[in-house]
Amino acid sequence: MDLVYSYLSATEADTVSLAKRVAKLAQKGDIFALDGTLGMGKSVFSRAFIQSLVGETDVPSPTFTLLQIYEAPSFDIYHFDLYRLKEAEEIFELGMEEAMYQGVCLIEWPEKMEGYLPRRAITIKISPQEQGRLFEIYTNEPEGKKRFGLLNGQI
Repeated sequence: MDLVYSYLSATEADTVSLAKRVAKLAQKGDIFALDGTLGMGKSVFSRAFIQSLVGETDVPSPTFTLLQIYEAPSFDIYHFDLYRLKEAEEIFELGMEEAMYQGVCLIEWPEKMEGYLPRRAITIKISPQEQGRLFEIYTNEPEGKKRFGLLNGQI
């Protein structure tokens, strides 16, 4: 995977801003794998991403339900939290295959999917950095590299 964009988020407001910018570039069929340990901002990012496209004020984390679905104007958003998954095969019971083609997927804890995460997924790696979080966006797809590379020109 190639790194196409990195961003240092010093505050939660910075994370919200980044999520809104990424959401503007999202297209039907995108799969965002949010990779980071507990407390890194995966849910904050997801909530802001969803709210920017749907206008929902209440976006609960799907920690216990494993999946929440939101209707955006151009596609549905499937927000998965796989933290409680016991076996990777459980993703099929959640309808993940259909979601990957019918809408946009935000997947927290993608490592729980093991080898089922598609190569075309856009990985957003979140790690602690100084007094904030470093967000790094990786993709294999040439079109994704071009599209998310546009983040470099945004303020």
